Amino acid sequence: MERTCILLLLLSTLVYSTLGQSGDISLPASLSVSPDRSQFFEYESVSLSCEVQGNSTGWRVVRNSERGILSECNTDWGKQQGSSCNVSLIPSDSGVYWCVSGSGEHSNAVNITVPAGAMILESPALPVTEGDSLTLRCRYPGTPSNLTADFYKDGSLIRTETTGEMTIPAVSKSDEGLYKCTNSEGESPESWMTVTDLSLSDLSLPASLSVSPDRSQFFEYESVSLSCEVQGNSTGWRVVRNSERGILSECNTDWGKQQGSSCNVSLIPSDSGVYWCVSGSGEHSNAVNITVHAGAVILESPALPVTEGDSVTLRCRYQGTPSDLTTDFYKDGSLIRAETTGEMTIPAVSKSDEGLYKCTNSEGESPESWMTVTDLSLPASLSVSPDRYQFFEYESVSLSCEVQGNSTGWRVVRNSERGILSECNTDWGKQQGSSCNVSLKPSDSGVYWCESGSGEHSNAVNITVHAPIPSPAVPVLSMSLPRLLCSLLVGSPYLLVTIILLVKYCRSRAQGGTRKTHQDQLGDHVEEE
Repeated sequence: MERTCILLLLLSTLVYSTLGQSGDISLPASLSVSPDRSQFFEYESVSLSCEVQGNSTGWRVVRNSERGILSECNTDWGKQQGSSCNVSLIPSDSGVYWCVSGSGEHSNAVNITVPAGAMILESPALPVTEGDSLTLRCRYPGTPSNLTADFYKDGSLIRTETTGEMTIPAVSKSDEGLYKCTNSEGESPESWMTVTDLSLSDLSLPASLSVSPDRSQFFEYESVSLSCEVQGNSTGWRVVRNSERGILSECNTDWGKQQGSSCNVSLIPSDSGVYWCVSGSGEHSNAVNITVHAGAVILESPALPVTEGDSVTLRCRYQGTPSDLTTDFYKDGSLIRAETTGEMTIPAVSKSDEGLYKCTNSEGESPESWMTVTDLSLPASLSVSPDRYQFFEYESVSLSCEVQGNSTGWRVVRNSERGILSECNTDWGKQQGSSCNVSLKPSDSGVYWCESGSGEHSNAVNITVHAPIPSPAVPVLSMSLPRLLCSLLVGSPYLLVTIILLVKYCRSRAQGGTRKTHQDQLGDHVEEE
């Protein structure tokens, strides 16, 4: 029971921390890119659109340029039209783009690169779905444009194509990575390609990266410990990073010291980048961005997501004395508060507190860091009747989606122990409205949750179907004898036959004993006469 609860808690935490980055199903808006590419030549155009569930009024496209300047479309770049932004690109437009609302809600983020060179790699800016066909093109603006090209993934040559393009017929999670191409005219920048795994491996990541101390900014020469917390055996897991210069490398090469599944780093500015854990088979954890500042001021803010309702303190640190100078705190480029103590506390963070923070004082300005807030207000909950997590074969369970509002379109889905994702009413269960009734067998063991047509989801529940006596999902004092007997009889037909034979045998013995006693009484009566 305790182990299952811990696993479910980890699952729920990872759902929120990961989907906000890759799946985006819990975000109120998504940023679409047309054409769907992450690299563009100078003077090419791109359209960035905020696709919002509901009213898109007040949504706008913002970016953080490679020079660290946060700004909105329609200032000194782009032309805003409704919730879209059209940009005629130049190299200074390289950066990270996303949508933000007036209340501080945000979409997924997309990285766009506009190199000054003569080569680009045409690769998708948005995640591609596992199983899809994908073509990567090495583009040269001159003639001919289809030069023989070498394609690289994570720094290693994977293929040479005379047509200048490489097709992956059915992408898989192992195809996710950092790609670039080269030909006789030059080399493209590198771009990360994300693959959405339909087996929900992103909903139940096998590992999570923890950061100690939990901060996203550090001074030069400070130390940080990065640990891969793995569900099961951590052997083979290692910490990797993609530096700000686009160099992908592992701990224990020219940076950090690997100890087991942890990596200890004495930081210098070139250590700034994105860090995550990866296994020998290509599985991965969440990713964390770390900035090492050579200046005199940093902002101490959490590197990992914070939970809605928690208290969070942001500190503006100065390397000299005194360290607690009067400080101005900014969110998304706007001044929000001035504090004489050099720190700002948010007593109970909410989703609207999510955003890009920085601080300034008389000694300088910190870099900007993004703070992620996990929203625990799920739109639906999955209830289980009877309320247990273990069942015998052939027992029945009812799984119901309890939705705040209209439950139409909600359905029960599961990820079985064999890793097969499917819906109720396919080869298991019977869907009735937003409920699913299942007559259980061992292959029904797995994780169950509710999902809407728009991708919203509920909590997840782990159910096991096996032979031992079931234990309740909520504490109970005892199990009634009839219920125990019924469970045993249903679970073992052989036991039922044995009990029937024993009952018949006992009855025959009892009847034989009664008959003998009656005869003895008659004999005694004759002797007395």
